[in-house]
Amino acid sequence: MFQEIYSPVQKLEIDPFNNLFVKRDDLIDPYVSGNKWRKLKYILKKASLENKNHLVTFGGAYSNHLVATAAASARFGLNSTAFVRGEEVRNEMLLLCSLFGMKLIFVDRESYKNKPLLFKEHFGDDTNTYFIDEGGASKEAVTGCAEIISELNETYDHIFVAAGTGTTAAGLLSAIQTRNLPSKLHVIPVLKGGDFIKDEMAKYVKLSDHLILHTDYHFGGYAKTNSELIHFIKSFTAKTGLLTDPVYTAKMFYAINDLQQKKSINSTDKILAIHTGGLLGILGMRDKF
Repeated sequence: MFQEIYSPVQKLEIDPFNNLFVKRDDLIDPYVSGNKWRKLKYILKKASLENKNHLVTFGGAYSNHLVATAAASARFGLNSTAFVRGEEVRNEMLLLCSLFGMKLIFVDRESYKNKPLLFKEHFGDDTNTYFIDEGGASKEAVTGCAEIISELNETYDHIFVAAGTGTTAAGLLSAIQTRNLPSKLHVIPVLKGGDFIKDEMAKYVKLSDHLILHTDYHFGGYAKTNSELIHFIKSFTAKTGLLTDPVYTAKMFYAINDLQQKKSINSTDKILAIHTGGLLGILGMRDKF
């Protein structure tokens, strides 16, 4: 299975950020990227223990999770299938999935809502298949994401992470609590109406006052953006050489900058941003730049 990989922590010395450090999970792998690697790590181990040789998962046409699952399956000699939400399309992300050997099944958005039923209808009698929820959401994924905290050599006042399903955030919160750290976990939902993230996290971890949810940095919703965020991305990357994606990490870094500017965070506090990778998402927004 996956070898043990530890991503570095890099301090960013750029104005207007103060005491900002970045956990560079984006450097783990170009395809099984960032938190996708951490989520799949124990899922793959469980599938292996159960003698499953076919991974079946779900995602949109520009899903980093699909690419990661396809790449991981190919590396470990497994078959993979993805149910892709929406009409049949061809793009760079799905090309990568196909090259890694993943079979793609396009389904309408209404049918997509019932993932267990789709799985049962197509693979119900196949004992070799292993169900992976959208984004890899699972207790195994939470366990893998919790290891981010165990890799840290320092304590931070604030830890920031972008959230789609809340799985990575649940892992971080669990580890903060287990280690009795003083760190506040700031979660930036990238979907409009992101309060639901708390409910998703509560499936895996007891919520506490370590958690702070910021629901006003979605820029219109999932995969939505505007000229202000695009300008921020261009400026941030030019100053740091650090790529971010408009769907997740750019919104997180924007939130950190905004909260510091508003003095919501003390300028002397140490901040750690979790760079969850997913940089292939830029491909789906090339027309925005």
